Amino acid sequence: MSVAVSDHPGPWTVEDVLALPEDTRHRIELVGGALLMSPNPGVPHQRISSRLWALLDAAIHTSGAPFEVLEAVNVLVPDGLLIPDLVIADASAAAGAGATLHADDVVVVVEIASPSTRVIDRRTKPGLYAAAGIPHYWRLDLDPLPGLHLGRLDRDGGYLDRTVRPGESTALTDPFPLDLDPAVLRR
Repeated sequence: MSVAVSDHPGPWTVEDVLALPEDTRHRIELVGGALLMSPNPGVPHQRISSRLWALLDAAIHTSGAPFEVLEAVNVLVPDGLLIPDLVIADASAAAGAGATLHADDVVVVVEIASPSTRVIDRRTKPGLYAAAGIPHYWRLDLDPLPGLHLGRLDRDGGYLDRTVRPGESTALTDPFPLDLDPAVLRR
């Protein structure tokens, strides 16, 4: 994989990234023609991601909302290709998708901040998701205690956040009903 990356001339394209051989050690994203590489998530991250996926899937199913929760899928944004930890997408679009989902089909992106992605998840990705018009950006910070930052796209093109701490509930009605205490994500 490193030979393919180091021998590439000029800016990268989405097609270039999708043509790379599978890399089991890294997530490879594209922003402005440059690659962003981060290590694949570790076991603690994946445990929490799986729990959150299950809770979101149950809430969507219970509400009858026309969405589907997916893990680590390629999302096309105006400036490249991102791989959120979780996405909530239009179920029809997800059923017909190939290697990528278009940002227009995504209702919520969820990033689980880890030491290697914390800065990008807090500073870079919210702007990219907002520019793509994704209505909701949620970030789960794990340390010192799980805190879920719920961002909703506002008229100015940014996310207005509210943070839900352990012992509190998300108490969401949009894009579907969700009552989630972040404390349940850590057993």
